[in-house]
Amino acid sequence: MLPSGAWGKRKPRGRRLGWVCSDARGVMWARQEGHPHAVVRCPSSSSSSVSCSGDSEEEDMGLLEVSVSDIKPPAPELGPMPDGLSPQQVVRRHILGSIVQSEGSYVESLKRILQDYRNPLMEMEPKALSARKCQVVFFRVKEILHCHSMFQIALSSRVAEWDSTEKIGDLFVASFSKSMVLDVYSDYVNNFTSAMSIIKKACLTKPAFLEFLKRRQVCSPDRVTLYGLMVKPIQRFPQFILLLQDMLKNTPRGHPDRLSLQLALTELETLAEKLNEQKRLADQVAEIQQLTKSVSDRSSLNKLLTSGQRQLLLCETLTETVYGDRGQLIKSKERRVFLLNDMLVCANINFKGQLEISSLVPLGPKYVVKWNTALPQVQVVEVGQDGGAYDKDNVLIQHAGAKKASASGQAQNKVYLGPPRLFQELQDLQKDLAVVEQITLLISTLHGTYQNLNMAVAQDWCLALQRLMRVKEEEIHSANKCRLRLLLPGKPDKSGRPISFMVVFITPNPLSKISWVNRLHLAKIGLREENQPGWLCPDEDKKSKAPFWCPILACCVPAFSSRALSLQLGALVHSPVSCPLLGFSAVSTSLPQGYLWVGGGQEGAGGQVEIFSLNRPSPRTVKSFPLAAPVLCMEYIPEPEEDAESGDASRAAADPSAAAHPTICLGLQDGSILLYGSVDTGTQCLATCRSPGLQPVLCLRHSPFHLLAGLQDGTLAAYPRASGGVLWDLESPPVCLTVGPGPIRTLLSLEDAVWASCGPRVTVLDATTLQTQQSFEAHQDEAVSVTHMVKAGSGVWMAFSSGSSIRLFHTETLEHLQEINIATRTTFLLPGQKHLCVTSLLICQGLLWVGTDQGVIVLLPVPRLEGIPKITGKGMVSLNGHCGPVAFLAVATSILAPDILRSDQEEAEGPRAEEDKPDGQAHEPVPVPDSHVGRELTRKKGILLQYRLRSTAHLPGPLLSMREPVPADGSALEHSEEDGSIYEMADDPDVWVRSRPCARDAHRKEICSVAIISGGQGYRNFGGALGGSGRPAPCGETDSTLLIWQVPLML
Repeated sequence: MLPSGAWGKRKPRGRRLGWVCSDARGVMWARQEGHPHAVVRCPSSSSSSVSCSGDSEEEDMGLLEVSVSDIKPPAPELGPMPDGLSPQQVVRRHILGSIVQSEGSYVESLKRILQDYRNPLMEMEPKALSARKCQVVFFRVKEILHCHSMFQIALSSRVAEWDSTEKIGDLFVASFSKSMVLDVYSDYVNNFTSAMSIIKKACLTKPAFLEFLKRRQVCSPDRVTLYGLMVKPIQRFPQFILLLQDMLKNTPRGHPDRLSLQLALTELETLAEKLNEQKRLADQVAEIQQLTKSVSDRSSLNKLLTSGQRQLLLCETLTETVYGDRGQLIKSKERRVFLLNDMLVCANINFKGQLEISSLVPLGPKYVVKWNTALPQVQVVEVGQDGGAYDKDNVLIQHAGAKKASASGQAQNKVYLGPPRLFQELQDLQKDLAVVEQITLLISTLHGTYQNLNMAVAQDWCLALQRLMRVKEEEIHSANKCRLRLLLPGKPDKSGRPISFMVVFITPNPLSKISWVNRLHLAKIGLREENQPGWLCPDEDKKSKAPFWCPILACCVPAFSSRALSLQLGALVHSPVSCPLLGFSAVSTSLPQGYLWVGGGQEGAGGQVEIFSLNRPSPRTVKSFPLAAPVLCMEYIPEPEEDAESGDASRAAADPSAAAHPTICLGLQDGSILLYGSVDTGTQCLATCRSPGLQPVLCLRHSPFHLLAGLQDGTLAAYPRASGGVLWDLESPPVCLTVGPGPIRTLLSLEDAVWASCGPRVTVLDATTLQTQQSFEAHQDEAVSVTHMVKAGSGVWMAFSSGSSIRLFHTETLEHLQEINIATRTTFLLPGQKHLCVTSLLICQGLLWVGTDQGVIVLLPVPRLEGIPKITGKGMVSLNGHCGPVAFLAVATSILAPDILRSDQEEAEGPRAEEDKPDGQAHEPVPVPDSHVGRELTRKKGILLQYRLRSTAHLPGPLLSMREPVPADGSALEHSEEDGSIYEMADDPDVWVRSRPCARDAHRKEICSVAIISGGQGYRNFGGALGGSGRPAPCGETDSTLLIWQVPLML
C-alpha cells in the first residue's frame, strides 16, 4: 500500500501529485515499516513549465525529484507451498508468482531507463543531448519508478502472509486508485510522442547520440532498445488487467478477496481507458501537426487544420492503385489518408533520413498533401454498384493518376472499377447462360442421338455456367473486401460540366475496409444539424466536446403508422435476422439487421403492435396489427443453445420442424401473454394464455428454465420449458410465488438467480428451483418502488419510481456500492428544473443510458469487464430527446457475417469447401492457383463447362470430336469423375487447372453492429436551451416517436 507522506504537491502545475509531509529544508521522507530510505526532494516554487522544443539548458524543470535509496528492499518471495491446497488455491499461488515476477521485471526496466540512459546522458561531456532535452525525454520516469517501488514494498509484505490471508485485490485498489498515479502516467503518456520525436531528431543530427544508443543496446543482456523500454509504462496496466482477470476466475464466490479483486479490476480498467484516450488524443494532435507542417501557411487547408475545430476520426496508410482502360494495373503507391470530422485528406508519405535508426526508434514520416475534399462530396462506390449513387449522365468520371479519357471514352462514359471489370464479366456470363439455354432448346429438337451432344450435356453446360456465375460473384465480393473506391469531385471541364474522379485504395485487411466505410458513413451523418453538436460533455474547463466514439442520431420516426389514434408506447424489442444478405458497404453502414417490434395502446382500450424493418437504409413499417389490450412489456427469446438441452437437440435433428425458433413474448394489460414467431413478419401467434387472476403483466423475463411474468398483484408466474416447436408451456398452470404486496415492476435474470422487485425491496430467487435465497432493501422510503434493473459486470444499477438518483448493488454480496444523482448532469440543460425522475435504463458496450421524465437522455461510462460497474466520469447529455418522459431505451444488435473478415490469403489457406457431388466422396487435393487478382491479370484461354457428369462415355451415341477417341484408362479428364468444380485452361490447351473454390466461413473475431432506440412523446432538440436555434420537430409533440442512434463499430 502506498504510504502517506510519500508525495509532494507542486502548485504551479495545478495538479495534485500526492500528500506532503515536508520539513524546512524541503526534504520529505517516505517511510514504510523497515524501509525508511525513500526520499522525495521538492524543487523551489519558481519552477518553470515543461517545453518540448528548443535547446535551452535550464536545469530547473519544475519536476518532482525522487531518489530511491540503493539499499534494496527484500524482493517479494513466496514460501514453500503448504499441503492440502485446493486446485484453485494452487492456481492462485501461481498467478501471484506471475504478478511478482512481472512487477519485478517492470521495475528493473524503469531502473535501466534511468541508470543506462538518462544518467549517462546527463553526465556526458560533451553532451550528446542537452540537459533540457533529457528532462523532456525522461519526463516522469522517476515518479513512475517511485510509484512501483512503493507498490513492490507493499507487495512483499502481502506475499509473505499470503498463505494465511490470500488477499491482494485491496492492495491494487489502494495503490492505483490515487489521483497521483493517473497524473504521473498521464504526463508520461502525453509526453511520449514528444520524447520519441526528440530521440528521432537527435539520431538524425547527432552521430554521438546515435552511437550511444547502439552501444547501449548491444551491451544490454536482452538487446531491448530504449524505445522498447520506454513503451513498457504504456503497456503496464493492460498486463495487470490480464493477471487480475485470471486471479478473479480462480477466486470462488464468498472468498474475502473476491470483491476487492472486482474493485481492483474496475480501477485498473478505468485507469487504462483514461490513459488510452489520452494517448489517442496525443497521437491525434501529433498527426494533425505533422500534416499541418506539409501545408503552406497561407493555404485554406492550413487555416482549417489550425482552427482547433477538426477532430481526427481515422488515419491509416493505404495503397492507392491506378488501373488502365482495360482494367490492367498501371501503378500503386502508399498514401496516408486522414478522415477528419468534415473532410478527407490524402497525402504522399516521404520517409527521409537514415533507415538504420528505424530499429532504435519508430520513424515518423513527413507528408505532402495530394488532395483534400469536403466529406459530404465523398462517395463510396462498390464493384457492380448501380448508378443510383451518382448521376452518370451529368458527371464525367476519370481515374486518379490515369491518363485523361479519350473522346470515345468520354462518349461511352465507361466506369472501370477494378481488374478487369469483374461486374462486366458477370453480366457476360449471364448473357452466355441465356444463349446456352436457347441452345438447349434447339438441342432438344435434334433427331439423332449423340454421346456428347444431348439434353444431359446441355443441362450440364447450364449448371456449369451457373456455378461460374457464383464463382464470379464470390470474386466480386472478395474484390470489395480490401478495395476502398471513392468518388471525389474534381474541377469542371471547359463547358462547365462537373468532373468526378475515382480513387481506389487497397486496405491492409477487410477489417480496415469495414472501418473506413463505417466511419465515412457516420461522419457524414454527424454533419447533420441535429448532430452539430449531438452531445454535451460537462468538462471541468466548461468546454463541451463529444468524444469520437459517441453515438450519432441516425433517424427519427413515428412509432405508429396510424396517427389518428393517440397510442401510448409500452415496449420495444429487436428481433435480429440470422443471415443478413447485404453487400460489403451495406454491412458497414446499415443499422443492425432485423425487425423492431413496437408495442403500445390506449388506456382502457385496445393495443397495437408495429413492426419495422431495419433491412433498408431507413426503418420502414412492414406490419401492423391490433390487440385486445395495450402492450405493457415485451421480451425477445432467442433460440436455445445447442448444448443446453441435448434431448432437444436430438429431437430437432430428427424432426427439423420441431426445432424451437426465436420468439417474441408480449404481456398485455388484460393479463394475456402472447407468444409470436419472430422468424419473419408473418406474425404467427404460436401460443397464448391468461395470467393467474387476469392480473396485468408488468414485466417479462426468460431464463434457461422458465418464462417469468411479474404481475400487478405482486405474484411471479413462472412457465416451464416445453418440448417441440414452442419454447414454453403456456397451457399448464404456471408456478406462482408471492413476492410482495405491491406490483412487481421489474425482473432481472442472472446466471444462477432471478431478481424481482416489489416496492423498495428486491427478492433474490434461485434460477432453477425459484426458492427465495434472500431479499434486501434497495431504498429506505417505503413509498418508493424499484422500477428498473440492469446488470453489467458484477453489479446491478437500479432506478426508482421517484427521485433522480440511481444506485449500484453488488450481485454477490448485495452491498450498496454507489449512488449517482442524474439531476446534477442536466442542470445546465434544464435550468431551474429541480424535480427529475429516471424512467428508463440500459447498459450497452460500456455505456449506461439513462432516460428521464423530462425527455433528456444521459450517457455515463461504465467498465466493460468482470469488475464493479462504477461510474467515474461525468458522462454526456444528449441534445436530442423527447417532449415527454423517455418510455423505454432498447438496443438492436447484429453480428456481421464472419466471412467478410477473411482476406484473400486467408481464403486460399482456409478449409476447402466441400463441393456438390452425387456420391459425396472426397477428392484428392488439387493445386490451387494464386488469388483471383493474379488470375485476372493473365488472359484466360478457355473453360471446360462440365458440372455433374462423371463422363459422357455412358451416354448413347458416337462422341462428336475432331480428335481420335482417348483410351478409357481412367486417366483422361473426360473419363474422370467430375465434382462440380470449374476448370480453367492454362497456356497449354491440354492442361486443365481447378479454379479456387468458395471458402466457407471460418471462425473470426465477431464485429457487432449496434443501434440504440429510445421511445417517447415527440422529438425535441435541446440546443435552444443553450442559445442555439434548435431544430424543428419532424413530428408532433404528442406523437409517439422513436429516436435511433447508431453506435460506431467497435473494431
